[in-house]
Amino acid sequence: MLAESTAYCAQSTRSTPLVDVKQQTPRSELLAILMEKSVRHGTFELSSGATSDLYVDAKRTTSDPRAALLLASVGWQLVKDTAATLQKRVDGIGGLTMGADWIALSIAMGAQLESPLNEVKAFSVRKSAKKHGLHKLIEGNFVSNQSLVVVDDVITTGASTLQAIEAIEQSGGRIAFVLVLVDRQEGGRQAIEAEGHAVVPIFTRADVCPLDAGRSAHFAAA
Repeated sequence: MLAESTAYCAQSTRSTPLVDVKQQTPRSELLAILMEKSVRHGTFELSSGATSDLYVDAKRTTSDPRAALLLASVGWQLVKDTAATLQKRVDGIGGLTMGADWIALSIAMGAQLESPLNEVKAFSVRKSAKKHGLHKLIEGNFVSNQSLVVVDDVITTGASTLQAIEAIEQSGGRIAFVLVLVDRQEGGRQAIEAEGHAVVPIFTRADVCPLDAGRSAHFAAA
């Protein structure tokens, strides 16, 4: 069981990072949208039961059309680079609903926009199997025995990502690696890597809390 903890994030007086428009990249523009739409400071109870002064409402970013286009570019490039480094094939991308859904579709569209030959399909893992129809646990374009990227919007303890991984493996899928929009750097990445899966974040806590980048992360211990 997780003990209550508080992770600290120094709050900037600006809602978006200082970025020279002339030097702006798709990644820096995506970060600016994330900071404006999704990063909140206060006192919040997380799904893990821990408390934090940082909350990332990532779905406000991943459901934004401009951010989705940027995520298609940034996310697909990161998937390609990671797949090349790890020498992994990528047939599909998805994760636990709802955090993974818009991210997976954006990146799959990024692959298709680059080339129609990039047949990377998106899928979504339900929290529990559907109780009617085909009784599916995994929706969308999931095919067993394929090499799949598992995505999540935010990693704190890693529990939701590990739930998705378990469902995918039990359904016959093979995990290539894990990609996350924001790693809060509170132990989740280590928990996933302990199960043998590489984790690649687009952004980390240091990106969304630049003023406390040098401070130690406080996280709950099992």
